[in-house]
Amino acid sequence: MSHNIESMFYTRTAPWHGLGNRVEHALTSQDALTAAGLDWNVIQKPIQTEDQITIPGYKANIRDTDQRVLGVVTDRYKVVQNHEAFAFTDELLGEGVRYETAGSILNGKKVWLLAKLPDNYIIAGDRINPYLVFSNSHDGSGSIKIAMTPIRVVCQNTLNLALNNAKRMWTTIHTGNVKSKLDEAKKTLLLAEYYMDKLGAEVDRLNKIKIPDYKVLEYIELLLPLPDNASNLQTKNIQQLRTDMQHRYFDAPDLSHVGKNAYRFINAVSDFATHAKPLRETSSYKENLFMRTMEGNPLIDKAHELVIASA
Repeated sequence: MSHNIESMFYTRTAPWHGLGNRVEHALTSQDALTAAGLDWNVIQKPIQTEDQITIPGYKANIRDTDQRVLGVVTDRYKVVQNHEAFAFTDELLGEGVRYETAGSILNGKKVWLLAKLPDNYIIAGDRINPYLVFSNSHDGSGSIKIAMTPIRVVCQNTLNLALNNAKRMWTTIHTGNVKSKLDEAKKTLLLAEYYMDKLGAEVDRLNKIKIPDYKVLEYIELLLPLPDNASNLQTKNIQQLRTDMQHRYFDAPDLSHVGKNAYRFINAVSDFATHAKPLRETSSYKENLFMRTMEGNPLIDKAHELVIASA
């Protein structure tokens, strides 16, 4: 497991990022809190100089179990505890909610949880499961983020396209009345069904956009461009990535039923963005891939823009 992952669990089959401890069934919030190693609280303490002079306007966020300093924040910063995140999601999704994965990275500075939403969707013959992802930071570096992300079940590829007419993410900073802000998030997440409807309509449109093979190769070159004055090694590496993406379009078994169209291309790019290893495998690349489950992947969005622009 990567050293940036502090604690994490996953349900049954190892997820594509391959991280975490396995459990047999999706868990309730209390069990998930424990299995993910998130059963701790953040306390705030004043910051002092070596001469014990208090520094005004700032506090340290400290984990109560080991006194680890997670970050330095302003007096305005409001802590959202891990158990509050689970309680909020329980309330949002209702009785019977179960968590597929949860955990922390960077020694507790960032935490997340993921729960399957109750409805399934069949889009273009594919079963798409929408998931709720809640992400929070305890170091002052990021906002609270809550998003719905659709995952194509057969290959565990995300289809979280950036749609201009439908939102799938809500964010807020750790100031003011955070509880009332979380209550407001519920209204945003009620739009999940609306997003899935719009995604279905977009997939229908993508299925109707036919793409000749030569155009696929052009798109791949645009997505994976060669830098100016590329060295022989750079050229070889980029060609290797291009060949990988081509294989995911032309040869993927899960796309055999899909015509040569824009939807097939988006799926191939999503498969590449979700599963392909980088040329240089950094210690944090799997965590970064996982977090893009929430944020979205710019490569997939660029592919979407390309096929729509030339339709």
